[in-house]
Amino acid sequence: MSKIENVRTILLSANYGHDKHPEILECFPNGPKRTIGLVEITLENGVKGYGEGYLAVFAPIVFKSIVELCTPYLIGKDGFDILRRYKDLCSVCDYWSLQGAARHSTSAIEIALVDAKSKSQKCPAYKLFGNSNKQNIEVYGSGGICDTKEHFIEELELLKSLGVKKYKIRSVSNDINKTAWVLNKARKYEIDVAIDMCQNLADPPINATSVINYINAVKNITSEKILFLEEAVGPMDINGFKKLKENLNIEICGGEVITTPLEMIRRIDLDIYDFVQPDASVIGGMNAVKEVFLYARTKNITPVVHAWGGPVAIMANYHVAFGCNGNLVEFPMIPYKLEPIMFEDQRIIKNGHLRRPELSGIGITMNDKIEKNFPFDQKAVYSCVVVDRGQPIDDYWKE
Repeated sequence: MSKIENVRTILLSANYGHDKHPEILECFPNGPKRTIGLVEITLENGVKGYGEGYLAVFAPIVFKSIVELCTPYLIGKDGFDILRRYKDLCSVCDYWSLQGAARHSTSAIEIALVDAKSKSQKCPAYKLFGNSNKQNIEVYGSGGICDTKEHFIEELELLKSLGVKKYKIRSVSNDINKTAWVLNKARKYEIDVAIDMCQNLADPPINATSVINYINAVKNITSEKILFLEEAVGPMDINGFKKLKENLNIEICGGEVITTPLEMIRRIDLDIYDFVQPDASVIGGMNAVKEVFLYARTKNITPVVHAWGGPVAIMANYHVAFGCNGNLVEFPMIPYKLEPIMFEDQRIIKNGHLRRPELSGIGITMNDKIEKNFPFDQKAVYSCVVVDRGQPIDDYWKE
């Protein structure tokens, strides 16, 4: 037992991508800078743990306010009894935010408690989640937000240098020639391609029939197989996911926006996914991801952690994947200034596989220098009101 002495929110902003990157042009109205939100928990034994909630990328002040609301219910309590602390947080927040923003914030607190507990026990965090002896997990490159052939080739070359054989791109239903071009080009690198259709942000999202027509049109151009199809219809379109699963010979997946294990489990029971994508910084923390892993396997569904947050969120997801004997993890490819600083040598990718991190805790470097050098910029936020930059000319991608 070690009591919680202090809880503190840390907002950090750092360079992300570059001025002309498509995601920056579409989703970052104030330029290539991104904010992450951390929770720092200090135990009475002097150990500090760090967690991250994905909410802070979008609404950093909201994130900070929810953490501050929760703080009085943590001070003086046993920091090693993580599940009890999380239940307390649910009691504070569930009436007004059973799903959504509060889950992101309490996820950060839970991750910080896991980090602090495993540091106190002088073991890597994955040891708290299972007895897996897996030394490496395969990664897939998560990028493909590209307007030009040169940009795609740049990402494929990066994956080649790391030995990565799986690549997820972002495409929408009018990207027929573009998708086919990438599938053919990636084959020359011996890399398989998956497609994220990003319908969790679309308003209105496309329907399953449009997705099926898009996939069939791509298949008329190329014989290359699509590895998996992610978030291809809106997150609430249960029947749409079912239709895709019934009509396409492609693995269907989703779940990154789901904020409770119960909702993910219900979707598993509905048999709408071939694999699910829980995220520790969204769904309630690392123990919530473990719950999804354990249940999914009873239904022969493979969990693959979503990891598109900052370094703390990414490493938290990686540790659960190692502890729960995962087979695949996401590797975000857009450069973020904080990643090499906070990861140091704990995110090593070699021969297409992530090496198991071995430092105590979740393996993140955090100190006063980082906090000083990357102060919070209130303009550095991700906007979900995606800017329409006009329809791309698909003829550009014809062979």
